Amino acid sequence: MQGENMETGYDILSPSKVNNGKGGFRAASFVFVLAALDNMGFVANLVSLVLYFSLKMHFDLSSAANTLTNLMGSAFLLSIVGGLISDTYINRFKTCLIFGFLEVLALSMMTIQAHDDNLLPKPCGKSSCIRGGIAVYFYASLCILALGIGGVKGSLPALGADQFDAKNPKEAKGLASYFNWLLLSTVVGSSIGVTVIVWFATNKNNQNWWKGFLTCAIGSAVGFIFLAVGKPFFRLQVPRESPLARIIQVVVVAIKNRGLSLPASTSELYEINEKDSDPAAQKIVHTNQFRWLDKAAILHRNAEPSPWKVCTITQVEEVKVLTRMLPIIASTILLNTCMAQLQTFSVQQGYRMDPHLGSFQVPAASIPIIPLLFMIILIPIYDRLFIPFIRNFTKHPSGITQLQRIGVGLVLSAVSMAVAGVIEVKRRNHSLKNPLKPISLFWLAFQYGIFGIADMFTLVGSLEFFYKEAPTGMRSLSTSFTYISQSFGYFLSSVFVSVINSVTKRIAPSKQGWLYGQDLDKNNLNLFFWFLAILSGLNFLCFLYFATWYEYKNNAKVADKNAVPTSQSINPLFKAVAEEDLPKAVNGGSAVELTNGKD
Repeated sequence: MQGENMETGYDILSPSKVNNGKGGFRAASFVFVLAALDNMGFVANLVSLVLYFSLKMHFDLSSAANTLTNLMGSAFLLSIVGGLISDTYINRFKTCLIFGFLEVLALSMMTIQAHDDNLLPKPCGKSSCIRGGIAVYFYASLCILALGIGGVKGSLPALGADQFDAKNPKEAKGLASYFNWLLLSTVVGSSIGVTVIVWFATNKNNQNWWKGFLTCAIGSAVGFIFLAVGKPFFRLQVPRESPLARIIQVVVVAIKNRGLSLPASTSELYEINEKDSDPAAQKIVHTNQFRWLDKAAILHRNAEPSPWKVCTITQVEEVKVLTRMLPIIASTILLNTCMAQLQTFSVQQGYRMDPHLGSFQVPAASIPIIPLLFMIILIPIYDRLFIPFIRNFTKHPSGITQLQRIGVGLVLSAVSMAVAGVIEVKRRNHSLKNPLKPISLFWLAFQYGIFGIADMFTLVGSLEFFYKEAPTGMRSLSTSFTYISQSFGYFLSSVFVSVINSVTKRIAPSKQGWLYGQDLDKNNLNLFFWFLAILSGLNFLCFLYFATWYEYKNNAKVADKNAVPTSQSINPLFKAVAEEDLPKAVNGGSAVELTNGKD
């Protein structure tokens, strides 16, 4: 059949018509299993590595926290590598497997180091005690781990989302549910990680870390093998031209043509003839935002079109879409900075609290099970009850818009930090009065529970937003923006810790920073939490502005197939748009994506 990719059985002309039984939730189930098994180890390490760095690698309090946040920041930042590779060179399926191998390799290296005393440093009383070959081995394993995790996260969500055709009304609803069930799979795996794996990694006086790393390695390996077995069921998208090269071309050509005047009519801007265009690529109609980029689509008279001399309207609009996303990405960075505190300082809080639940001793690093349990209960309720109910009023496949979900999460993250400061005051005061009888570990449930709900809204909202809004050939790159935001959040956490320590050290009467040393009872962690709460509130106000300014793709309507598409200003934060009604403009008989911009 013409237009069908014989390797994948995926019709690039009309993917919803020819899929040979591929795609859908059956294919996505392999992604769900991998997400559960891989995150079982990832989250277990996320919440417990700060203790490993402190107790086994002998870092001090702030160095252990910064080492973890730098590791996680690097891992999430490297998701852009997985996104670019899977969009450009090899498909998302192969990208997952290649970077998955690196992740398992790194976990195996960490297992060996944790098991061999000769590869562990001796206590030295300094901020860092690792030297020489031990340091090389230690940081090499962390670098490989960051690269492996990043590559998988940059390609796996888009691989699963590719199994649903957004142009098919039934599959569009499935795509909305896919991101919820992907999060649920992640949460289920994470719950096992922060309970079972953390428990036997930290028991026996923290001597079983190698068993925890080994379990993570085995779990991830099984997950990637399961994904490989599911290959016959996947719709595999064929990689296209490098999205990074397309972006650079637009910017370079627009700068070259900066002295030219824009034509009176957009019909004079360059676009590939319908017969010569890639049938798998969707065209995007011109918008009025960022008009200076339109100069990249001016074709000089008597000039032959070439990539570095002129760009198509569609290529220019792709850059505009990504540019409109940037303020939304920036607005979510601080939320991830707050999340970093729950994975570092809150774990250290728990280590100084009463861990007993009756006769059972709960590891401090297992306290995140509380928000995870909240999410396990709430995600199915949200997907099966809330979304269908709200959909009756909004006519939106996701119930509420993605930006509305992100906004709810930002508000709750600010509340979580405010509550964390109050709980820290209570913990410290009680500890100073009666150090032998600390308060219960489960006081931390308040800040973890609130932030868990915030994460449920923001993470899924971000993934769905960046996937749906992205041009077809940039979806892996676009979904990696969610993880890039997390990366910057972790790096910003390290910056905040260092700067706050430096500044408060100078102005405090004690000449010690808020987060100085290893004794939480002698510092002011509560003030740091409240500082983040205030910043989060201000950040939400900025988000409101940019969310109101943002225009969702495909929210213009064309009354007549021969009419020129026009913009309709629709507030994306407060007005949901039904994807079943997504418009198509007819251009030479082919479907054209519509985007909307403001004058």
